Amino acid sequence: METNADLIHRAGQYAQRNGLTLCEQLGCGIHGIVFVAESQTRPGASAIKVHERETSFCRERDVYLRLLDRGVLEIRGCHVPQLLRSDDELWVIEMEVVKRPFVLDFAGAYLDTPPDYSDEVIAEWRADKQEQFGDRWPEVEAILASLERYGIFLVDVSPSNIAFPP
Repeated sequence: METNADLIHRAGQYAQRNGLTLCEQLGCGIHGIVFVAESQTRPGASAIKVHERETSFCRERDVYLRLLDRGVLEIRGCHVPQLLRSDDELWVIEMEVVKRPFVLDFAGAYLDTPPDYSDEVIAEWRADKQEQFGDRWPEVEAILASLERYGIFLVDVSPSNIAFPP
């Protein structure tokens, strides 16, 4: 398991290789750390996510590649960050910064085959998510169904990665 210092070091390496300046941290979770990065040669900023594990990096990269290939810019009115580039050595994904409403964080997603969870686990998961999202749960279910039509099975579902307008 990598430490935050290791992840920050790899973020710095990625930034240096790609002419970026690391700015504030946008988030941190079980899969890695996300930073805002500004280009040293062009206007605008991007988000870079440094993954803790190669598996989560590959999953997220592959989901973003599929969405890019299909031209998906949004799902049911929620913005999807566009993949700008990735680094297979440093386990970094660079993507657009998006504002609410959005759907993001695909490091725990499954491609083409849903995870093999028991009925009990699925029922517990569903109850937990209904509690987290409240009245918005039907909208979340519709987003998940839309993703599944692309062969993307999102299980890491929370209000921080499926966010609606305030």
